[in-house]
Amino acid sequence: MKRVPEKEELMDAPLHASAYANADFSEPNSRFVALFAEKFPAFNGQRILDLGCGPADITIRLAEQYPQARIVGVDGSKSMIGIAKDVIRRHGSLANRVDIQNWHIGREENPFGPETFQAVVSNSLLHHMKDPLDLWKAIYACAAPGAAVLVMDLIRPRSRSEAKKTVENYAGKEPEVLRSDFLDSLLAAYRLDEIAAQLVSAGLASLRAETVSDRHFIVFGSIGCGAASP
Repeated sequence: MKRVPEKEELMDAPLHASAYANADFSEPNSRFVALFAEKFPAFNGQRILDLGCGPADITIRLAEQYPQARIVGVDGSKSMIGIAKDVIRRHGSLANRVDIQNWHIGREENPFGPETFQAVVSNSLLHHMKDPLDLWKAIYACAAPGAAVLVMDLIRPRSRSEAKKTVENYAGKEPEVLRSDFLDSLLAAYRLDEIAAQLVSAGLASLRAETVSDRHFIVFGSIGCGAASP
């Protein structure tokens, strides 16, 4: 099945943002943080960047997992940023270590300038990008030499009927707006051969891609291990 790009790059509509924020993504989000700990067991960096943080669930989980680190979560959606900031305020003990910022990757300049991070992570952002290389270039620009990188996203199913079955299996009881968004995301997702080509184009061929569930892949590795400037 050929990829069908999403109509909108950002989940900026309040209804969509709210539905996403209220959905239960605890299983894949906790799995994401567990995968980071598994792939980088010695990580003790001071700064972590979460690209496409959405409602900041993974951002918070990372802050709890790594109490020595300051976490910056960014998202291009102002609706999501508002939700994320409210969530952080409710986690008062983390507020001094977590910062939420607006950044539309690929459309706005890198707000961090020469600042870099010891880890750069992203979950479920790649398939939203109009140009996937924008995400990989942002990772390269924001990562310190030797930084840990973990990206997780959906794998495009082989057919639309398979995509619909995945929606029913994992979001059958969710609101229609969320089921529709999930289907669109599956149709807009990439396959591993496409990811490999993107990494080569972005100068990140040293990063590895592997399947971790029936609907997810990860890309992981360290910046500077043979990477060339894109």
